[in-house]
Amino acid sequence: MKFNKVLDNLKIYEAGKPIELVVREYGVAPEDIIKLASNENPYGISPKVGEVLQNYINAMSIYPDDSFYELKKALAHKFKVDNKNIIIGAGSDQIIEFCVKAKTNENSNILMAKTTFAMYEIYSKQVGANILRTKSDTHNLNEFRELYKDNGADIIFLCLPNNPLGECLDKDDVYKFISEVDSNTLVVVDGAYQEYAKFKDKKKQISPDDLIKTFPNTIYLGTFSKAYSLGGMRVGYGIANEGIIQELHKLRPPFNITTLSLKAGIEALKDEKFVKESIEKNFKEMDRYIKFAKDKKIEYIESYTNFITLLLNNSISASELSKNLLKKGVIIRDLSSYGVNAIRVTIGTKFQNDRVLKIFNELL
Repeated sequence: MKFNKVLDNLKIYEAGKPIELVVREYGVAPEDIIKLASNENPYGISPKVGEVLQNYINAMSIYPDDSFYELKKALAHKFKVDNKNIIIGAGSDQIIEFCVKAKTNENSNILMAKTTFAMYEIYSKQVGANILRTKSDTHNLNEFRELYKDNGADIIFLCLPNNPLGECLDKDDVYKFISEVDSNTLVVVDGAYQEYAKFKDKKKQISPDDLIKTFPNTIYLGTFSKAYSLGGMRVGYGIANEGIIQELHKLRPPFNITTLSLKAGIEALKDEKFVKESIEKNFKEMDRYIKFAKDKKIEYIESYTNFITLLLNNSISASELSKNLLKKGVIIRDLSSYGVNAIRVTIGTKFQNDRVLKIFNELL
């Protein structure tokens, strides 16, 4: 059977290994497994969200309100925009897919950092677009400028903070770069971890309302999967000017998030106290990994997210270390597939980090 040729060289996205796989392959008891691979919030969901979901269990047989009016209204209030500036997706990666399909084809250039969120490349290759990458792993705006000047681009992806490395550009530098971009180029500002970045350093904060008013050719992406702890509910959103949102809606399938996901997102926005406390604990625990890295003379990337990337020297294999951790029931992210000898560790709870750092010490 023949398939579309663009699939020939298309890699499948490698998600963090699930707990069930480690149970099957390594014989570790489920209760002894610590998963720090997918940047989930380790503190569970807000109790308020849990209460609401219990009340809507019987609503699972009913399609959600396909206008997502209440969720859009809550997001519009939070970000000081209008409902018409918002599109809801099954995770923010679905909005990425919409952007690529709406704006590009086999004749298009799409510009991104060398090491960044894998779905940018995957969706780009699905339409046969040409991918332009910087030489530097992290976001180097001078390299972005050179590539854009020489080749142009229909879409530019800026992951702020960057996944899987964790670095983040200052807002002023980002704005200066976007001001140099042609108005027909769509600039996608992926803010999946912005809640963490703005907490740590206000210079990193990019406000969606200010962004889209200043630059009509931009779209801001956000998600409930990280700070709001709803990774399993798959709720993301895009914020842009009305013209962009109208075009993206032509690609959105009906009922693309569930009834329970919709209710969870609405309620999660009400509990900012839970989010703030989760982020505070995140950076407090991250300090322990930084101290560990310094003590072991392991290079790390300063992180503005809920994970930290450890750059391993040539004497330590990221793949081998990750495999040895799996045998002990610890799941982290091996970044070898990105061409980097590094591991990415989601910052867990104090209890989880106690055990993980103890195992790290044993293995290293």
